[in-house]
Amino acid sequence: MPRRIIDISVPLKAGIRSDPPGSEPQITYLDHHATAQRMADYMGVRVDQLPEGEYAAVERVNISTHNGTHLDAPYHYFSRMNERLKPGGEPSWRIDEVPLEWCFQPGVKLDFRHLPDGYVATPGDVEAELKRIGHELRPLEIVLVNTRAGSRYGEDDYVDSGCGMGRAATLWLLERGIRVVGTDGWSWDAPFSFTRRRVAETGDASLIWEGHRAGREIGYSHIEKLHNLEVLPADGFMVCCFPVKVHRASAGWCRAVAIIEE
Repeated sequence: MPRRIIDISVPLKAGIRSDPPGSEPQITYLDHHATAQRMADYMGVRVDQLPEGEYAAVERVNISTHNGTHLDAPYHYFSRMNERLKPGGEPSWRIDEVPLEWCFQPGVKLDFRHLPDGYVATPGDVEAELKRIGHELRPLEIVLVNTRAGSRYGEDDYVDSGCGMGRAATLWLLERGIRVVGTDGWSWDAPFSFTRRRVAETGDASLIWEGHRAGREIGYSHIEKLHNLEVLPADGFMVCCFPVKVHRASAGWCRAVAIIEE
């Protein structure tokens, strides 16, 4: 059967607004000539004895595990998870403990591009969208949220664009057996600039990172900085998002893809 693979990851690129100021990735590109002298010295030969004076292209990268498209582990959100499922909860899983079965499952897309920047999506929004597309959630499906942020990646307003998923909406998904979700926004939550205003207006600190903090009650992972979600159908595809196995880390980079059997 023919298979179409759709890249839903962003490129890891320096010099663009992919993250808040000071948190962007830094990449140094060394071409074939830049590395030639060191190898020639090591081997005891002249640079001109190497093919056209070239050795190897190499990149040196200074990044966090939360740059680029990545999968967050429950440990990122809080030191404990599953407090609703076990008395006192349990230590949150790191990225090298997240079950790989979570990371290769059928996907469903919620189209929230019409929701305004900073909006906090509710269970009602999720239910309405599932009804619109005629989909009934099944445990372990990977739910992707398509927001306006996907069209702003790399632009100055990216980190302040798109809606976010609130605590109640996140728990609504987790209660139905969902364990991996994803967004094309910078964060699963609403942009911090909007949350800061709400906290200032209400004095309610529980609004800070409310979607992430749902993992304290039921452990889950989410993918951030997805891309190209607008080309996906509402369902009928697989999602593959295996994270890089960074020892005891809070996240791991992933080349997330959608797979459609045609």
